[in-house]
Amino acid sequence: MRIEDYPHRLAGHCGSGALRDLLDWAGLGWAGPPSEPLVFGLSGGLDFKFLQIPGLNPPIYLGGRTLDLEFDLCRRLGVEVEHLETDDPVQGWGWVTAELDAGRPVMIWADILRLPYLRVRLTNTRHDIVVVGYDAAAGVAWVADNDREEIQQVPLETLAHARDSRGFPHPNRHATFPMRFPERLPDLLPLAREAAAQGVANMSGGNSESGEPPLEIAGYSAGLAGVRDFAAEVAGWPERHAPETLATMYTMVRICIEKAGTGGGLFRRLQAGFCHDVAAITGDEAFHEAGRAWAACAEAWSALAAAAGAAQPDHAAIADQAAALPALEERATRKLAAAAPEPSHS
Repeated sequence: MRIEDYPHRLAGHCGSGALRDLLDWAGLGWAGPPSEPLVFGLSGGLDFKFLQIPGLNPPIYLGGRTLDLEFDLCRRLGVEVEHLETDDPVQGWGWVTAELDAGRPVMIWADILRLPYLRVRLTNTRHDIVVVGYDAAAGVAWVADNDREEIQQVPLETLAHARDSRGFPHPNRHATFPMRFPERLPDLLPLAREAAAQGVANMSGGNSESGEPPLEIAGYSAGLAGVRDFAAEVAGWPERHAPETLATMYTMVRICIEKAGTGGGLFRRLQAGFCHDVAAITGDEAFHEAGRAWAACAEAWSALAAAAGAAQPDHAAIADQAAALPALEERATRKLAAAAPEPSHS
């Protein structure tokens, strides 16, 4: 059984790419099918996280999105979604085939390290892919992955292993996400303003409804405070770390910003595209201004990644690139707040 003509396209990020395709398949959008940046931004998933983890190699990690952006997007758009998990591979695969047999594609989690068509050395158990068909007799499934333009054929046994990984950040336990789509989506501008407010709260450290309480561990900071901490730490790395460790840290900075499915510029390029799409569709000038500010952030993060990835890194230049980030992020957050609704007063 295979869903024909599934509208899959390449994407910069697995979650927003998968949900863009699913919304297109369901015939939903505004002024046509939604773009990937529009889907990302409507999740309200813009964020920043900086972790320093002594004892690991490399001992740092950067994040630019919330963990629950896929579910926040579904809630905001009125898409009903279940989060099913099990340690029983038969039950987990049964959830997938039930959706496909009913003619519905279904999103799942799979560890990128175990997907045969990807060439990666890092684990990520929360990689979103969409299963669009299977052939039990041939022992294969067909999946749509943001990192590949064509639908991929995967052996069922291999897919089962990718869905039962104990890698980073946690076991994925055959996670399956059946969805039911509404007949139409709500008006765009109110949704975009609500999502913008969530992004501002994430960056300001005041999003108590995100479902992601701050990690109370040493070496963790988030939002704008996290950007400031990161910039300050980068300046001191050459004096505090051996050359080999420093080289792996610079490599990790480049990967986290550009290579780890971020859409480029640590998700800031997607956020800028969201703002510009909203402005183009609705005519809202505040979103246009926010888009320019987030585009500047994206360029600055990408410049840092390029400097960190140079064959002979210039430590002073890297520190300067990092030092420019806090002011840019603070300005972009203010511009996004201007596009969001004013808080209500009771």
